[in-house]
Amino acid sequence: MQQSVVTNESEVSLPATGVVSAPTRHSHRSAWALVIFLAFAFFVYLNVHFAVVDGISMLPTFKNGQRLTFCSAYWLVGPIRDNDVVIIKDDYKDSKTGFIVKRIYKLAGEKVDLGNSPRGWSIANGLYTVPQDSVYVLGDNRPKSEDSRYLGAIPMSKVLGKVIVKP
Repeated sequence: MQQSVVTNESEVSLPATGVVSAPTRHSHRSAWALVIFLAFAFFVYLNVHFAVVDGISMLPTFKNGQRLTFCSAYWLVGPIRDNDVVIIKDDYKDSKTGFIVKRIYKLAGEKVDLGNSPRGWSIANGLYTVPQDSVYVLGDNRPKSEDSRYLGAIPMSKVLGKVIVKP
């Protein structure tokens, strides 16, 4: 609603005071879409990470310098199972990257065959059993891999995530 004011020369139109237009439904949808997008972006920032393979222990599956995507939200990508590839925090050797890439061989409570038992494990002890809250990992390139045969079982607290994208 507008008011008209007549002056000597012409009529001037002024906007009515006190009139406020209500936001449209479209602006509410845009705001919700933005909120959902920002929540998703924050989720990805916290749970999806990238790692670069350092070394030859995972040949032929992964080459040195290959980029991997991994996720720490197991409820989204599923629990860790035998044969999954995981990223492990590297407290075991002096590496450039701070992590190692290995394949899950056995989970907590599972028995490891004698050929892949930890170094120093005596046959007299029987088969090695992976301790609770731990995993047993091996590299795909077994002759060149520093894995659970040398490091022992890896505590789950050291597992940073599960590889989800393998280029």
